[in-house]
Formats: sequence, C-alpha cells, structure tokens
Amino acid sequence: MSIEEIFQTMRELVAEQFAMEPAEVTMETSFEEDLGADSVDLVELVMAMEEEFEVSETQEEELASLKTVGDAVSYIASKLKALEN
Repeated sequence: MSIEEIFQTMRELVAEQFAMEPAEVTMETSFEEDLGADSVDLVELVMAMEEEFEVSETQEEELASLKTVGDAVSYIASKLKALEN
C-alpha cells in the first residue's frame, strides 16, 4: 500500500471522526491545533486506524508521537512494512 493510498484512507477516517470534508484534511493537519482533538478523540481514531489497516495495537508512547495526519500516515506505513517482512 502506497503512502498516497494510506493518506486517502486516513483522510476518510479523520473526516468521518471529526465531521468535516475529506478535502479539508492534509498531511499537515494537526490533530490538536487544527481539529481540537483530545486524548479520547485520538484513541478512537487510532482504534479505527488499527481496524482499517489491520495493524497491531498502538502503544501509548507511539500514540504520543502522532501529532499530524502525516505522522499517522508514516506510522501506518511503517506498521504495514513490518507486517510484510
């Protein structure tokens, strides 16, 4: 799965979770600053990501590093790459 494909899927997840148009979501979109996400919002989003991409559970320290949509896309890409190996 390419970075672009992951981003398109993430864009849909974020738009759905935060009740916005997918076109408004960019790689630079900040969960806290742009979306007003709190820790509960992030946990719900990560759970949706785990289910959508079929990756293992995200650890708390990994969750803390996800500040933007781009961070989440990179994180999922690395998880998927690890699954391939």
